[in-house]
Amino acid sequence: MTRTLLDSAGLDIGYAGKTVGRGIQLTLHAGEVLCLLGPNGSGKSTLFRTLLGLQKPLAGRIRVQGLPLSDWPARNLARQLAYVPQALANELALTAEEMVLLGRSAHLPFFSVPARKDREAARQALGTLGIEALAERPYPQLSGGEKQLVLIARALVQEPSALIMDEPTASLDFGNQVRVLKQMKALATRGIGLLFCTHQPEHAQRIADRVLLFRDGRIQADGPPDTLLTPERLAWLYDLDPMDLTP
Repeated sequence: MTRTLLDSAGLDIGYAGKTVGRGIQLTLHAGEVLCLLGPNGSGKSTLFRTLLGLQKPLAGRIRVQGLPLSDWPARNLARQLAYVPQALANELALTAEEMVLLGRSAHLPFFSVPARKDREAARQALGTLGIEALAERPYPQLSGGEKQLVLIARALVQEPSALIMDEPTASLDFGNQVRVLKQMKALATRGIGLLFCTHQPEHAQRIADRVLLFRDGRIQADGPPDTLLTPERLAWLYDLDPMDLTP
């Protein structure tokens, strides 16, 4: 049986006294690509923040590697779950390699500096994604696709069992979208579990093993892309006329 990396049951999520999701049940397995689809404002980012331990659940449970999320010290949790945002609000004046090295903080003693093995891990992560040539280039000067791959490399050097990715191809051109998706699928073949959200169902069709349809604060369906990504279901999910999705 495939190992379960992350699961939730009866999970209610929200903030400031407002519930935005109820009864959420999901599982992420080793080597699996799981895609969350839903309209804007449905609570996807709140769900991700809750699963990462950045926001407290209102009810229910979350387990990581079979242990309650609350039992994990922050540094140990960072070695299990890594987060890849769609962009950074403030871009640091660092090289690509230095950006990746930030991900090693989960493995370093407090107030210590990266050692040789940490720099080797950073170079290896860049190499895994095929961007080792970017190591000395300033991160703010990279293209959108290059920046996204650097953020994925930063998550990889945490040596996590699972990646949570918030719209990893947002604002990228077609070529860079394909490159990022290809690398995501390759990571899954190494046994890493990936949970990501997107507004492009064709990306789920391309790389996801399972799809979750999220609307009205609940996971409404869970299944393979070929079953769920029909014009009728997508029209319902995004409040469209099915005729709008047919050629």
